Amino acid sequence: MNTAGPAGKLAGHAASGPTQRQLRVGEEVRRMLADLFARTEFRDPELVDVRITVTEVRISPDLKHATAFVARLGRSDVETLLPALKRVAPFLRSRLSTGLRLRGVPEIHFQPDTALDYAMEVDALLRQPDVARDLD
Repeated sequence: MNTAGPAGKLAGHAASGPTQRQLRVGEEVRRMLADLFARTEFRDPELVDVRITVTEVRISPDLKHATAFVARLGRSDVETLLPALKRVAPFLRSRLSTGLRLRGVPEIHFQPDTALDYAMEVDALLRQPDVARDLD
């Protein structure tokens, strides 16, 4: 007896990664958030004249939660902005509701994107004389 589900996966086994729908919705939310951060003047004093980049959005399997990874252009102190971003999340969610074609708009959570900092740290390590000598 075949227990494969609609996508050919075995019933009762979780997928190893995000589904196409999660990826598609995540990218749409990322694009819309990036546009909102670029075009909206926020009333929150901590967000006035702040340039924020949304690098990635991950959507939960039930599409009810979105984790947006954000970075601040030219600076690495995005963690100080997380409380302000949490305060404007309901406003951003209401704006997303007008553009997303979903039954429900996901709740937005913000996390700092540390990928660039990590890449710069690895690059600095690779440039150290002891390591560079071993790589040649």
